[in-house]
Amino acid sequence: MASDHDPAPESPPAPDLAQARQRIDSIDRELQALIAERARWAQQVGRAKGPLKAAIDYYRPEREAQVLRMVIDRNRGPLSDIELVRLFREIMSACLAQQEPLRIGYLGPEGTFSQQAAQKHFGHSAHLLPLASIEEVFQEVEAGHADFGIVPVENSGQGTIQSTLDMFLTSQLKICGEIELRIHQYLLSRTGRMEDVERVYSHPQSLAQCKIWLRQHLPASERIATASNAEGARRARLADDAAAIAGEAVAHVYGLKVIAGPIEDRPDNTTRFLVLGRELFPPTGHDRTSMLVFVKDQPGALFNALRPFADHGVSMNRIESRPAHSGLWQYAFFIDLLGHIDDAPMRAALDELAPHAAEIRVLGSYPVAIP
Repeated sequence: MASDHDPAPESPPAPDLAQARQRIDSIDRELQALIAERARWAQQVGRAKGPLKAAIDYYRPEREAQVLRMVIDRNRGPLSDIELVRLFREIMSACLAQQEPLRIGYLGPEGTFSQQAAQKHFGHSAHLLPLASIEEVFQEVEAGHADFGIVPVENSGQGTIQSTLDMFLTSQLKICGEIELRIHQYLLSRTGRMEDVERVYSHPQSLAQCKIWLRQHLPASERIATASNAEGARRARLADDAAAIAGEAVAHVYGLKVIAGPIEDRPDNTTRFLVLGRELFPPTGHDRTSMLVFVKDQPGALFNALRPFADHGVSMNRIESRPAHSGLWQYAFFIDLLGHIDDAPMRAALDELAPHAAEIRVLGSYPVAIP
């Protein structure tokens, strides 16, 4: 047994700096060789699928989600799950782009949070298409001009983006994925001085996310809503007495200075985005299903619509009603459920729901958002 007077065990000697750098160089060579080998195998997968012609023919979101969850399961540090997922997404994005980059439509212009969400989900090797409105994102994907689309659907503090939900009432597109993006807002201006600011431009959602901060720091300023944060930044750069609320990246795109930030009222401010596509994909084991249920006009209609899911142990994450556009005072319910449409409990619940619903439309079964 060691006594109080025994010398402490010696720590291993610090590695020589030159030796450490040599080892890093050796690991880099191994990594590069393995990435190249992965890219070659990705090409073989493409050939095994037959004479496919477009990137969308090679892209399998369910397979990508499974790979990324394995990355998280294997992670023992020191890099975080978020960092490793980001690295592997970029590797997969580059490998896929060997065939042809995916074309991703998003709510533009350049610098929006929708662009950040698109890059987080599809990587920087995808070809991003900035579009003027949520409606145009739907239209471009439906027409095949974009392989997938990215649209915001809800914010943790401000709730649902109604214009996105309303598009599903008439669109035949499917939800192929979801993205959760932490939103940090900054006050930007041409001069970089708070005392110059007399009016603030931004998207209504961003203005709402920062209303307490604005009330405390710029109580006399005029708030002006714009179609996007990037549009607000473009207008703010034209005058010394104007500012914009947007992401920090917008400052670099539009040549503005950061006055303050982050300025969002909630530290957990997060926006959920949907990935729009033209088909459903197989289950991954960690899925969510979104559906649109048109209920019959009768007593207990909503209860009858929800009870089958509870009876079969299917968890409901979210429900929201919207005018159905099919008649006066007719409503449709948007419902998010945990699980895939091919899961047995989900199928059984839908079979029981069918007699009580005027229409059931499955909008998508897709992988739950990965950090």
